[in-house]
Amino acid sequence: MAPLPERKNEGGRHVLEAPNDELDPADGGGALILVGSLGSAGLAYSRGEYPIGTVPLTEVAAGREGVATALRAIRGTSAAYAAGYAVLFLFVVVGPYRRGDVWAWWAILAGVLTVVLTSLGRVPFLGISLGGGGTGPALVQAGVVVLALLLDVKRLGAKR
Repeated sequence: MAPLPERKNEGGRHVLEAPNDELDPADGGGALILVGSLGSAGLAYSRGEYPIGTVPLTEVAAGREGVATALRAIRGTSAAYAAGYAVLFLFVVVGPYRRGDVWAWWAILAGVLTVVLTSLGRVPFLGISLGGGGTGPALVQAGVVVLALLLDVKRLGAKR
């Protein structure tokens, strides 16, 4: 990675003098979150079969169409929030973060920590084992984003 250009203060914001046009690993992470969430929404709305834990949706619903519809709606809503998060994440990454705004680094970290900590709440409150019941994808997402942020941690200590 090339060294960061000197920062300057513009109206109270600390920004880099030149935009960083390098492809950032966070770009790909945000795109993967968006594609995955849209795929999840498609699965929920297509009336296709998918597992709830280890049990197929149709077996959980046991012929009760209202239960099947409610479970699909829950998955669709979850996917919608994930897609919204991904779009906001991408806008921060390709705009302020790439420009060098330090607050964007912290905003991305706060967002991913919120997602992973909320997902990990399943372990103590629902008795789900770590890595099961949806915690695995949250941990993978957090790992990818935190790794990308750590690769760029030098922006926090750059000369002001």
